[in-house]
Amino acid sequence: MSRQAGSSWSSWTLGKSGASTIEEPPGSDLEDENFGSPRTFDPDFKGPVADRSCTDVLCCIIFILFIIGYILLGLMAWVHGDPRRVAYPTDSNGHFCGQKGTPNENKTILFYFNLFSCTSPSLLVNLQCPTTQICVSKCPEKFLTYMEMYFMYRTRENYWSYYSQFCKAASAKPVKAFTQLLLDDDCPTAIFPSRPFLQRCFPDFSTKNGLLTIGNKTTFNDGSGKTRNVVELRAAANGVNKILDARAIGMKVFEDYATTWYWILIGLTIAMLLSWMFVILLRVTAGFLFWVFILGVIGILAYGIWHCYQEYSKLQGKPNSHLSIYNIGIQTDISMYFQLKQTWFTFMIILAILEVIVIVMLIFLRDRIRVSIALLKEGSKAIGYIPSTLIYPVLTFIFLSICISYWAVTAVYLATSGTPIYKVIAPEGQCEHENKTCDPEIFNTTEIAKACPGAHCNFAFYGGKSLYHQYITTFQIVNLFIFLWLINFVIALGQCTLAGAFASYYWALKKPDDIPPHPLFTAFGRAIRYHTGSLAFGSLILATIQMVRLVLQYLDNRLKDAQSNISRFLQCCLKCCFWCLEHVVKFLNRHAYVMIAIYGQNFCRSARDAFNLLMRNVLKVAVMDRVTEFVLTLGKILVAGCIGILAFLLFTERIPMIVEGPTSLNYYWVPLLTVIIGSYLIAHGFFSVYAMCIDTIFICFLEDLERNDGSTARPYYMSQSLLKIMSKQSSQTKKQ
Repeated sequence: MSRQAGSSWSSWTLGKSGASTIEEPPGSDLEDENFGSPRTFDPDFKGPVADRSCTDVLCCIIFILFIIGYILLGLMAWVHGDPRRVAYPTDSNGHFCGQKGTPNENKTILFYFNLFSCTSPSLLVNLQCPTTQICVSKCPEKFLTYMEMYFMYRTRENYWSYYSQFCKAASAKPVKAFTQLLLDDDCPTAIFPSRPFLQRCFPDFSTKNGLLTIGNKTTFNDGSGKTRNVVELRAAANGVNKILDARAIGMKVFEDYATTWYWILIGLTIAMLLSWMFVILLRVTAGFLFWVFILGVIGILAYGIWHCYQEYSKLQGKPNSHLSIYNIGIQTDISMYFQLKQTWFTFMIILAILEVIVIVMLIFLRDRIRVSIALLKEGSKAIGYIPSTLIYPVLTFIFLSICISYWAVTAVYLATSGTPIYKVIAPEGQCEHENKTCDPEIFNTTEIAKACPGAHCNFAFYGGKSLYHQYITTFQIVNLFIFLWLINFVIALGQCTLAGAFASYYWALKKPDDIPPHPLFTAFGRAIRYHTGSLAFGSLILATIQMVRLVLQYLDNRLKDAQSNISRFLQCCLKCCFWCLEHVVKFLNRHAYVMIAIYGQNFCRSARDAFNLLMRNVLKVAVMDRVTEFVLTLGKILVAGCIGILAFLLFTERIPMIVEGPTSLNYYWVPLLTVIIGSYLIAHGFFSVYAMCIDTIFICFLEDLERNDGSTARPYYMSQSLLKIMSKQSSQTKKQ
């Protein structure tokens, strides 16, 4: 290349004075008056530095110590924890229901003596309901009070044999009077029809002639002389019935998955093949596929608008279709919303707005799109020469799965560590000894039982007085923090590895002859051997920010009701600031890892150099990054949209003449959303490699401009097509 070609880049490279251009003699310093100190370039630089040394050794040592400590924490939790405490419900004495080798082996269901004392549904689920709880083999199937059983036992003994199943200890006959029963709390005062859910007996509600009933009754005796309405019982278990409704929905969803699982697998396989096909085609004709992406997205949005309009027109004149979503409220039957004109009209407006946004962006970014297409072509060539990079997301997925599984298992074992702790619980909440620890074996003989009639000594949680048990909460926080650190480290390792492989491609003067053998494996080995500390340093910063965000979210959830408007505003501002900070750090870390992969320097220097380089070309970086991300996002949407349309036509039986899909689905949108989301994630895995490739090539491209001038002594490493595109952009900028 001639030196004139190099001089055309003087206006493209920002931050230099008029007398300082990239036509500097080899090895000279390039100094920016605003960003960065003078940088000395190695004239013999021909790609990623091979002669490296370990960087950020101190952070590497700390990271390894944390991993060793994390392993020890997991082992310690494994020794003290018992996950059966999550799998099995626990009675008031801390015994598991259904545990093999215990008296409760055949008693797998938890029964509540007085459900009316459970004023909050969360108390039921968390086993904190202030009433006696025992393990039973089955739930009651009929109404029966203790007094009714006591009198009818004289004529028919089977009444007691049935009722005694729901007492603490079985005896040959009922020997206690009602007043003594209430004092000792050995049996429930009444039982009513129930059904098991989550291994617990919950009321068996039903609707008859528009009325809420239980066992075909709307009122019943609660055993203490009061006549109760079913609505009162429903209020006592307000959220429980919603859970029961959710159970029915869950069963229907399970049935749909059982019917369509092979169609879902076929759809995901097609999505993978379609992503592969796009990858191959991008190497040959990135520009053509870009416009296919654009037209495909516009077409999908147009079809969605047309379909919504058709559904809206069909509902014209139908009864109740004019109702609003607010009128019908929250419904468990999702199909009811699709019978409203307002639903389809809202969808149509949203899709129309998205259609306009896409078209407007195309009009205003048409000049920059050509540059993005050039980068896509260059990235396609790089991936074509290093196809193993498309497999690397699988390795990242495996590492992330290991981290998530270890964190989840450790969290469960920590949560179930300790011995049963019992607390005094008063149904009326008016006992001065409430929430004090107690011993259920001797509770009835203590002064607390006399001072608080009706109080119970019930199981509360698992804990202990040892040093380990006192710091379980701290261990959970440490478990979460190291989990975030490891997750970010795995992502950083993938980014640095891919950057090293693609940098090897870019800095090869004669492609593909000068590309080193096994570039991906070599880049992975360099990242692990020399730069574990630098990657750990960058991921530590990001994990710390994410931990602060989680703490803010936790405080917001816990103090939501007690906060004033000013505190809520400040909380919102803090959350917004840390959200922005997290995304800025992610952006800087990503480009710092590229510099680490190329030059092998420590994290701080690499981040500084990357920041200065990006700031010298800030406008180009902003446009390139957004437009490239837009192009790749369109690709993901097109893959997910194509598979989604096919799945929609299949699951709604719109194409029976071509292929006969599954029939009689409860909710066709369940497998449909599964296919769409799964297809998007598969496409994201493929296109994320492209995103890293383009970022790396762009950073190398900027470095190439600052290092070289196109002369024989200092030739450009970029491809001719990319050089031609950027030269034209520079010429247009000069004229303007």
